[in-house]
Amino acid sequence: MAAAGDRGGHDSYRSPLASRYASPEMCFLFSDKYKFRTWRQLWLWLAEAEQTLGLPITDEQIQEMKSNLDNIDFRMAAEEEMQLRHDVMAHVHTFAHCCPKAASIIHLGATSCYVGDNTDLIILRNAFDLLLPKLARVISRLADFAKEQADLPTLGFTHFQPAQLTTVGKRCCLWIQDLCMDLQNLKRVRDELRFRGVKGTTGTQASFLQLFEGDDQKVEQLDKMVTEKAGFKRAFIITGQTYTRKVDIEVLSVLASLGASVHKICTDIRLLANLKEMEEPFEKQQIGSSAMPYKRNPMRSERCCSLARHLMALVMDPLQTASVQWFERTLDDSANRRICLAEAFLTADTVLNTLQNISEGLVVYPKVIERRVQQELPFMATENIIMAMVKAGGNRQDCHEKIRVLSQQAAAVVKQEGGDNDLIERIQADAYFSPIHSQLDHLLDPSSFTGRASQQVQRFLEEEVCPLLKPYESVMKSPL
Repeated sequence: MAAAGDRGGHDSYRSPLASRYASPEMCFLFSDKYKFRTWRQLWLWLAEAEQTLGLPITDEQIQEMKSNLDNIDFRMAAEEEMQLRHDVMAHVHTFAHCCPKAASIIHLGATSCYVGDNTDLIILRNAFDLLLPKLARVISRLADFAKEQADLPTLGFTHFQPAQLTTVGKRCCLWIQDLCMDLQNLKRVRDELRFRGVKGTTGTQASFLQLFEGDDQKVEQLDKMVTEKAGFKRAFIITGQTYTRKVDIEVLSVLASLGASVHKICTDIRLLANLKEMEEPFEKQQIGSSAMPYKRNPMRSERCCSLARHLMALVMDPLQTASVQWFERTLDDSANRRICLAEAFLTADTVLNTLQNISEGLVVYPKVIERRVQQELPFMATENIIMAMVKAGGNRQDCHEKIRVLSQQAAAVVKQEGGDNDLIERIQADAYFSPIHSQLDHLLDPSSFTGRASQQVQRFLEEEVCPLLKPYESVMKSPL
């Protein structure tokens, strides 16, 4: 009920998304003030269009509605809803109370979903408009990081086991590529949003056809005029009482996909923090643990993972809602949508704000990375060593057996004694390998094991990322 909106302070539950995490601008979009002000704006647009098309609505009535768009008596609306058990009619009465001259033409020909659904679509579009530049900024910050670290060799991991080398910048590009897909998907869904428009109780426009005495063309014009006033290029031709709830599935699906990307990125950062190769920002006065003062927990990345899980789970709500909408509509969508649509955007907003903060302050520890590379590189270099020996006149099978024996001895030192990998020292001490002793430094250069990683980073950033970010250049330098 509307009266619940009056509860606040420290003696009542408030969603942490609004009170702790999401930005003020995203919270405002899903506020009662924005919602009900948009209802009034929709009633005004409808009246203006109806007047233009010939209905007996006066300029004085239009002006009265314009003058009271922000004059919302929320207490009166709550009291009306308590009596009427109908939120839209409560606000029709509240608007009419401050617009006595226009009272008779407010909501003329419309159904509740005219204001409810159309407002939701306006909010969804505007919420995407808040998210898109934030996501673009995150991609831009990570692109800067990838460019800086394009050439730094690091140990790759498959199955979280040591694999071939890559570079820190190339790994970052894996993150960026996923986010670029999210940016494209969010933009696509935003641009494909259509207005519900002026459709009446079951989508047939019967009430408006009656108002205009059977004039099909005027009903079409009315729908088009209100759609354009709301800033949409297209409206649905076919609706029931509501716009199809498949739209909500599309919206929350791309947000859930963004959540998956963020979770993967921040999980990688958490694992790298454990390896001491990379850390998120850690402030001078920040406390990692109340019991262990040495701790440097990756709490921002953990927060992103926590909220991303919630974001991914929310898509189940519109999936189930759409599947149980009987015929032209059932009202069991309403309460669920009030929660899941707002929470999805507030959650996405939070994870992007937090990820921008992370991406702007990532710290890399090259010496730790180099040490781990050196621990694994001797094993990776064995094939190159065999090839060099064959070129120097050796027998491939004899060399392979020598390397196999020495590798197992070195592995035993690492695993059983906790020592460093001493395979190279063993090769240097073995006269069999004397023909290539002078080549070992070159054969063990980490940069020779990263393939085309550096070139891939450069090409990816230039050919794919930069063009994608171009429309957002004006917000690239915006602070968090």
